[in-house]
Amino acid sequence: MFTLNRLQSGTAALMALSVTVGTVAPFITASPSFAQTSFSDVSSNYWAAQFIQQLSRRGVIAGFPDGSFRPEEPVTRAQFAAMVNKAFQKAPQRQAINFADVPSNYWASSAIGQAYTIGFLSGYPGNRFEPNQAIPRQQVLVSLANGLEYAPSGNTESTLQYFNDASNIASYARSPIAAATEKQIVVNYPNVKFLNPTATATRAQVAAFIYQALVSSNQASAINSPYVVAVGSTTTPTPIAVTIPQGTAIPVKYDKADKILVTKDETAPLTLTVSQNVITQEGSVVIPAGSQVIGQLKPATGGSQFVAEKLVLTTGQEYQLNASSEVITKTERVNKGTSTGSIVKNTVLGAGAAAAVSAVTGDRAIATEEVLGGAGIGALIGLFFGRNSVDLVAIDPDTDLQMTINQNLLVSLK
Repeated sequence: MFTLNRLQSGTAALMALSVTVGTVAPFITASPSFAQTSFSDVSSNYWAAQFIQQLSRRGVIAGFPDGSFRPEEPVTRAQFAAMVNKAFQKAPQRQAINFADVPSNYWASSAIGQAYTIGFLSGYPGNRFEPNQAIPRQQVLVSLANGLEYAPSGNTESTLQYFNDASNIASYARSPIAAATEKQIVVNYPNVKFLNPTATATRAQVAAFIYQALVSSNQASAINSPYVVAVGSTTTPTPIAVTIPQGTAIPVKYDKADKILVTKDETAPLTLTVSQNVITQEGSVVIPAGSQVIGQLKPATGGSQFVAEKLVLTTGQEYQLNASSEVITKTERVNKGTSTGSIVKNTVLGAGAAAAVSAVTGDRAIATEEVLGGAGIGALIGLFFGRNSVDLVAIDPDTDLQMTINQNLLVSLK
């Protein structure tokens, strides 16, 4: 499934050897001597298989009683606190505090307190920790960089420009993520150029980040993975083919006007901008915000419909796109004597609509920049002579033009 965003709470890890009735098997186990290193849902060619296996051998992570690892499930802040405590041995850096939302009998109370004192995790305003909150990828990287006391050696913004979605990194996270990038802690699958900072971190992703943090601090041997971000590397990333399935929604916006007017019978060119990242369920960006969708408004039963023709990604890659909006049937009546200024304010018109407005109002001063495609309207005015009113399809571009892919789309992430 492809989504715009994803934030769900994960299953709670247990810090005891026994599993009581109604509980879930631990992500973190208290006994590494019986560590499971192979899982039914982690194939040998799974992108994070080696990271998961290595951390399992160390007793940092574990699977479930059914033999699975569930690599795509989210990780909570409490689970992550338990993980960093198992992975890193470090002396306390600050005094412990009692978080208001972490009672003393909470399963991860000790782990959260320890993760705080050794500098890996902090709380939120109001003395809250939010232990059951699914942790975002950028927060995991900030935690590891801060806990290991890494600071960027180069220019932060220059380092972050490696990522195509660097603008999505929160201000608090920019310096620590630059440091994590320099230390090769960042692992991006399937496209190393997309960090997806606000996406929820999955179990597989957290395993990869923690293992790379161990490598960076000389506590583990490097794994040869094409998804480890190496800034300055001359290696060209291998393109990854991803199929965006039929039915996927593409959120779009139109910045040039608040309203679009067309006649029911005209075809008008229109270019829209993708307003939010379209991501896979694993958090990988397949259509970045800022990409363009080129198409036309076309006559449809009872109104007008946007029909996409081409998708242009922010990387410059172009794809033929079979997608469309719902049919828009809302209309706005223009009467004789209506002020043209009130009609065209913050509005663009199709050439047919512009001709209709000119003919009915008698105003021939509609500027070409107010007409989609800059088309001339003189030849069309005669079609509307003698009318006292005309009904035009009225389109709100930010709500009416959201579209759905009608046919699977194969894109190459590079």
